[in-house]
Amino acid sequence: MPSITKAFILCVILCCSTFSHVWADEQSAATYMQSIKSERAKLRQFMQSFPKGGDLHNHLSGAVYAETMLDWAAEDGLCVFLETPSIGLDAAGDCSTNGWSSAGGVLLNANERRRIINALSVRSYHPELGWSGHDQFFVTFERMMVKPSRLADMLVAVSDRAAAQNIQYLELMQTPVLGELIGMLSAVELTGDPEKDYEILMHGPFGEAMPSLLENARKARRDAFEQRAKLQNCGEKQASVGCDVEIKFIHQVVREFSPAVVFAQIILGWELMADEDGSVGLNLVAPEDGYLALRDYTYHMQMIDYLYSAKGERNITLHAGELMLGLVRPKQLKFHIREAIEIGHAKRIGHGIAIAYEDDSAGLLQHMHEKSVMVEINLTSNDVILGVKGKDHPWSLYRDAGVPTALSTDDEGVSRIDLTYEYMRAVTEHGIAYEELKALSRNSIVYSFLPKPRKKELLDKLEHEFKMFEKQFD
Repeated sequence: MPSITKAFILCVILCCSTFSHVWADEQSAATYMQSIKSERAKLRQFMQSFPKGGDLHNHLSGAVYAETMLDWAAEDGLCVFLETPSIGLDAAGDCSTNGWSSAGGVLLNANERRRIINALSVRSYHPELGWSGHDQFFVTFERMMVKPSRLADMLVAVSDRAAAQNIQYLELMQTPVLGELIGMLSAVELTGDPEKDYEILMHGPFGEAMPSLLENARKARRDAFEQRAKLQNCGEKQASVGCDVEIKFIHQVVREFSPAVVFAQIILGWELMADEDGSVGLNLVAPEDGYLALRDYTYHMQMIDYLYSAKGERNITLHAGELMLGLVRPKQLKFHIREAIEIGHAKRIGHGIAIAYEDDSAGLLQHMHEKSVMVEINLTSNDVILGVKGKDHPWSLYRDAGVPTALSTDDEGVSRIDLTYEYMRAVTEHGIAYEELKALSRNSIVYSFLPKPRKKELLDKLEHEFKMFEKQFD
């Protein structure tokens, strides 16, 4: 027999043997997962170590747990308004005003500490007449206050938590310099024509201040990453595991403001996304059912479309379809996801709960499949805010249509969860099989806004982690 033939046969035998072994390891892991899916503690243990790729829909302010915010408030000399309760500063600036207390004092009062943790999250929340999970969830952001200098501490908190769950990558939504824009632009009137409105903004106080606004945003983030590295001892022998978690920012635009403030935020984001180490994408946030969010929805999409066409393409992911019948009128359920994709150039959709109510929803799903528009699935958030869970969730529509999806946390601190918990819900409530869990994990890297070479590196690392993880069950 010619030597080349022998070599070929040997290669086939070895390759098939290796493939068979890897496949057997995957099947062993899948079988074990199925055997423990009703045993919560064992499933948690399994999912904690399961390689999860990334978390692509994660609001940084909402990712921090209330207890951590309260600790920081005490260290920074902030106050607690006891009636709400909420973190802030009283008029006197020393927490002495009637109805206020020092955050440090609240820490030592078990009842007050319990109340503020509940007020800054959905812990212990139960729906009541006139106050829904939606109301409780979104009001928490009005009750939070942290000093800007805590940005690095926030990065440490979320990256350490991610590392403990075998997560490689985070895209964190964060809003820079918003306070400066509100004071500058709240009284500015726009025309409704994005091209004209861009000129109005750029030839006014905003345009003059834009270089300093951009530098302030860049410096804050640059300083935060440098401080994060110091706090986690990155590069040192005793480095924190969180150092290995890669973090990028999504430029977060708060849409419940006047058009001038919203457009200015988007313009700033466009510039920051052009930076080599700047934001990797842009998103619009705040309740989609808010008055201004609903009134100006199409206008906001047109703002993005104008910049996309006139100033260069950028990565866009949008909250769209985070709505339900009853929360809004039927006519407002028909077009948000489609406009986010067709006008807003969204490569990813956050939530997408109202997909079945969209005009020609089947055609839209087919379009999303063909264009590989990924949906960021937030199971606990959808349950708390909209009361949508289990078989009522449209995740099965996306999966049946071949639309790519990935699991994410949304606001894990406010919701009192982590990404491991979301993977557990996927198994227990939606019957997701082990092989599909792996696909979800891969999707969180494939559909990230990282450059292609970096995606490949992380995917290669992820595949290695899968192999190591599955060997435990051989």
